[in-house]
Amino acid sequence: MKKLAIIGASYLQLPLVLKASEMGIQTHCFAWPEGAVCKGKADFFYPISVLEKEQILEQCLEIGIDGICTIASDMPVPTISFVGEKMGLCVNSQKSAWLSTDKEAMRQAFDGKVQIPKFYKVQAPSDYRDALDFPIIVKPTDRSGSRGVTKLTNDEGLDQAIAYAISESFSKQAIIEEFISGREVSVESVSWQGKHRILAITDKITTGAPHFVELAHHEPSSFPSSILEKIEAETLKALDALEIAYGAAHSEFKITENGKVYAIEVGARMGGDFIGSHLVQLSTGYDYVKGVVEIALGEFHEPQFRDRAYSGVYFLSEETRNLIPYFERPNAFEVEKAVQNQELKNLKSSNDRSGYLIYQAAERIELP
Repeated sequence: MKKLAIIGASYLQLPLVLKASEMGIQTHCFAWPEGAVCKGKADFFYPISVLEKEQILEQCLEIGIDGICTIASDMPVPTISFVGEKMGLCVNSQKSAWLSTDKEAMRQAFDGKVQIPKFYKVQAPSDYRDALDFPIIVKPTDRSGSRGVTKLTNDEGLDQAIAYAISESFSKQAIIEEFISGREVSVESVSWQGKHRILAITDKITTGAPHFVELAHHEPSSFPSSILEKIEAETLKALDALEIAYGAAHSEFKITENGKVYAIEVGARMGGDFIGSHLVQLSTGYDYVKGVVEIALGEFHEPQFRDRAYSGVYFLSEETRNLIPYFERPNAFEVEKAVQNQELKNLKSSNDRSGYLIYQAAERIELP
């Protein structure tokens, strides 16, 4: 029986654990016990922080794992590359892991190869310099899920925004970058031996300023083919710049009114918010999670697309209170839904959302 190490054990990793088990693969999950919903689902659970690379390597050598991976989370990526390189597994290099998890390093890798917003790094509010015109975005260098992100139209609240971003950063550093107006999309892809395959382009709906937390996602994107071709071309350049060679990637872009495509960031893992775990398969027929498992185990099958459809997810929050009736009654288009918290909050990060509704239909479902 093949043995797969899964780094992380939150609800984000549950589809990965379940898929690997369905495939007849023995699962070994590493994470702190708190919030480890996979603890009772994986074959083996180890209460070791995903950041403890040496400890995880020692345990994986003892187990004799055949592959190592994660989904929908940036934090485990460096550990996966570290352990995988030491054990000769199908993983991205440690350099690639650094480039894809540190926003400053990522932007430096993109410079001259991929169109990006102007930016610079700060480690304290006193590091701010008047180098960019407002509006600007302040964000941590190493977090996802909209944590620590603030848009500013002037210098009011600037110190607080920088301090907030730094407080959410693992490395206690933040990025200040010019704000690009436009619509947001994300791109799901899979790579094998340095060759990339685009799976889906997803339209993103957010709260807007100041924190830009996702309210909904829809596949396929509604952009015309001329723009989609630009997005795909920029995605391939971005993946090459980050030296991503194996596994899933989630690339985020802004598209301006005049059709310019700006790379915002790229993760060497599939998208969260059910994009990778649910929406890609619902809209294309391709089992993205299974593909990630196969690549981690050194196997690759060319993606085959079938059953083209529209899919998406809506999130419940104070901003989307009008969706409550759709959560209270059955809907012909729904695939899965849940209310996880009766209290509806105004969103500062994705952790503040109270529920979700996933759909599949013959056309995009636009809820009022």
